[in-house]
Amino acid sequence: MEQIPDIKETIKQRYGAIATTDEIPSSCCSSSCGESPLLNIVMAEDYHKEDVAGVEIANLNLGCGTPTDYADLREGMTVLDLGSGAGIDVFIASKYVGATGNVIGVDMTEAMIARAKKNAIQLGIPNVDFRFGEIEQMPVDSNSVDRIISNCVLNLVPNKQRAFSEMYRVLKPGGAFAVSDIVVTGSMPENVQRDAELWAGCIAGAIKKEEYLSLLRETGFRNVSVLKEKKYAEVSSNEYALLSITVKGEK
Repeated sequence: MEQIPDIKETIKQRYGAIATTDEIPSSCCSSSCGESPLLNIVMAEDYHKEDVAGVEIANLNLGCGTPTDYADLREGMTVLDLGSGAGIDVFIASKYVGATGNVIGVDMTEAMIARAKKNAIQLGIPNVDFRFGEIEQMPVDSNSVDRIISNCVLNLVPNKQRAFSEMYRVLKPGGAFAVSDIVVTGSMPENVQRDAELWAGCIAGAIKKEEYLSLLRETGFRNVSVLKEKKYAEVSSNEYALLSITVKGEK
């Protein structure tokens, strides 16, 4: 795709701006990122109160699900969060894995990494590690993590096949992932797919649901299944519909 550099730069600028402001967006598709009505929908879902207790400062409402609910996190595990933002899902996961486990967050926006590290220090959470890098080429060792989580981020990645291959590489044999993401049914108009602002807003980068699931299976993941699905009526039409799904699979 010729626009990949522009898309990535737009995403970095948008999320970098969010990272350096105290204003909390309503979702990854908040109206603050553009004038298009497609960007005025609210995708963020509420976390369990006990999960966010004490770590509320890291919740920027940028997700479209609660993948930690479905990841079967256990004490002593190593967990990887893709597109970790200010760290909310990392900090929630750290509660589950305990002092003997650790959680890695990877994000391609330097300002988000800086904010997450600041939050970790302020909250006094030692078993977390935030790393700057892209999901298509992660700074994570092969066969090193027990679980992968991600919340409304993989749709932003232009090369999803490469991202899924990287997920497979870093998971230990028998490891599993639980990700919440945006997909579509039907055919999205080409002008929407080419819009970098709509990529940054979690819309234009969404691929068809069946293609998403097929790519995961072709990568080698077993028992791939959709655990939760929500349709956004605000952007549905006769041609296509936007969905958030939570998917789980195993290596």
